[in-house]
Amino acid sequence: MTHVIACIDGSPTTHAVTDAASWVSQTIDAPLVLLHALDRSLYPVETDMSGHLKLGSREDLLEKLAELDAQRSRLALLAGKEQLDAAAKRVEDMGAPRPETRQRHGHFVETLAELASDIRLLVMGRQGEEHQAEQDIGSHLESAIRRLSCRILITPATFKPPEQALLAYDASPTAHKVLEIIAQSPLFKKTPLHLVMVGEASDSNRQKLEKARAVLTDQGHMQVTVALMSGEVETTLLSYVDTHSLDMIIMGAYGHSRIRQFLVGSTTSNLLRQSPVPILLMRQ
Repeated sequence: MTHVIACIDGSPTTHAVTDAASWVSQTIDAPLVLLHALDRSLYPVETDMSGHLKLGSREDLLEKLAELDAQRSRLALLAGKEQLDAAAKRVEDMGAPRPETRQRHGHFVETLAELASDIRLLVMGRQGEEHQAEQDIGSHLESAIRRLSCRILITPATFKPPEQALLAYDASPTAHKVLEIIAQSPLFKKTPLHLVMVGEASDSNRQKLEKARAVLTDQGHMQVTVALMSGEVETTLLSYVDTHSLDMIIMGAYGHSRIRQFLVGSTTSNLLRQSPVPILLMRQ
């Protein structure tokens, strides 16, 4: 896994995806790839319309319909190339090297799955090109979260490098693995972190938080705030982000506690929909 891959399309989140991917790429010193995938389900190479034509229809109608679909796909590929070129220029304008651009014609999530071994971190917008409403979640995003095992940074329509970030922690083995990855990664070395547990206000949980803080400080994270909160995971985390003006949420996608139920259950979509800040889902 070597590249930061950013999914580029014509959605309102494209600039934010580009900015987020550029920030990640420069911070962890990993090459950036801008990817435009033309979904074959929306833009087929060939279309079989014979089943929709009544007996006696002219044969040339099939040819005209097929040509129209082919022309539509060619135009969409051209538009995608222009979107990639614009995103690459935006990266260069931010002082980074010109990134590699790739264009694929296939089912979107299948395309990402084929590239999985090359993905160090995937950057996607909360809304895709087909979802324009501010609080919609793109169907491609939901499918990617469920299908892929890579780390995914999901951004709303705006992005800025985080000045403070929330790291959700539940003391599960998976959460501890995420903690260690974040502790060692250069991505948040200079970013103050808020280590937040949603659970019972017990001495045991406080001790777990202090041990988790020590993992971060031992790796050079000198600005770590710990918080033990009660309430529903979703509303509690979002309220904490708002109260402390945080810029990103980091959390593991698997575990064996309330956070696991939260992430793999129906409330995943609610968090993504309501969060005003990007969310980094740690899948491994």
